[in-house]
This record gives sequence, C-alpha cells and structure tokens, in this order.
Amino acid sequence: MTNAALKSFIALGAVALSLSACTAYGDDDMDMNTSSSAQADVSTVGGAAMYPSRNIVENAANSPIHTTLVAAVKAADLVGTLSGPGPFTVFAPTNSAFEKLPAGTVDTLLQPANKQMLTSVLTYHVVPGRVSASELMSMINSGGGMAELTTVNGATLTARVMNGNVVLEDARGGMATVTQADVFQSNGVIHVTDSVSLPG
Repeated sequence: MTNAALKSFIALGAVALSLSACTAYGDDDMDMNTSSSAQADVSTVGGAAMYPSRNIVENAANSPIHTTLVAAVKAADLVGTLSGPGPFTVFAPTNSAFEKLPAGTVDTLLQPANKQMLTSVLTYHVVPGRVSASELMSMINSGGGMAELTTVNGATLTARVMNGNVVLEDARGGMATVTQADVFQSNGVIHVTDSVSLPG
C-alpha cells in the first residue's frame, strides 16, 4: 500500500473539516455556548453542518443528500438504535447512490411488508465501533491490501484501496467508493459512499 493512497483517504476527512470554514451558521443551528474553535471543527455534508455534539440520526436528518437513507432508517425503526450510545461507524449512501438501484427497489424496500429486508440492507452499512479513516487504512495495510469488516448485519464488507480511493466490496461484488470520510458524531462516525452495499 502506497503512502499516496493513505494520504488520499485521510485527505478526504481533512477536506470535510476545511469545508466548515465556508459555512455560515444561524442562531438556531448552534448552542449558545459554542466557541469559535468548536465551530471550526464542524464538517459539512451536502452543505449542511454536521455537529460532533449531535448523534448520527440528528446529523443525517439535516443532510440534503441523505433524505432517502433517513427515510429508510425511519421505516426500519432504526432511529432509536442509531441515536443510542454506540459507537457506530456508518457507511452512508447518498440519494444518488440509492438512485443507482434498479427502478422500484427503494419503494419496494420501504413497504412495511419488507421491513426485515430493509433492516438487513441498512445494518449492512453499520460497523460496531468508531473506525476512522486512518484506522481503516491501517487495517487495510495490515491485511495485505484489504480489510474485512463485520457489520451489524453479521455479513462482511471488504475494504481496499483502488485508484487512490477506499472502496467497499459487498457480498454481491458491488463496489461503493468512500467520497467523504471522518464525519464525526457524538456516537460514532459517518463515511459517505456513492453506492448502496447489498448483503448476499
């Protein structure tokens, strides 16, 4: 594994943090005692602030590029779980990632009759613990170029570096690229992905 690949992935987190300097905050968007230095540590996703003092669900609900994921989490009754202490590492597909699925797939998954299937898909994107970008890269390097991540679903995601990016291979051979890393939450961390990972 090259140092360039390692730097590329870690840089994703740095870019996310640097974006916060360009974000304007209203009085309703921050605590009264939030310091200017704390504001500088706030990442943005889809232009929305992701406050490290808030949990995964609270922050995801504010992301304009994760409305489908949030709707799915609600339909699967996972709000309570992902609002809990965790910690959790969530590989969070964007709206456009869900749009890559065959037509009608999302609507089908959101039907009450398919709640178990939806839960299986969503928990396949969650890994116990707080796995940062640098920690994941260390795991990949230690694993000889790949790291097997056991998800809350019980199945495995395989992480590796391809073309300078960290990608996740799912049980069906599908690939999801991490497009934004290290969005830290009070109960874990989110890594944004460009595709939905599917269990076998």
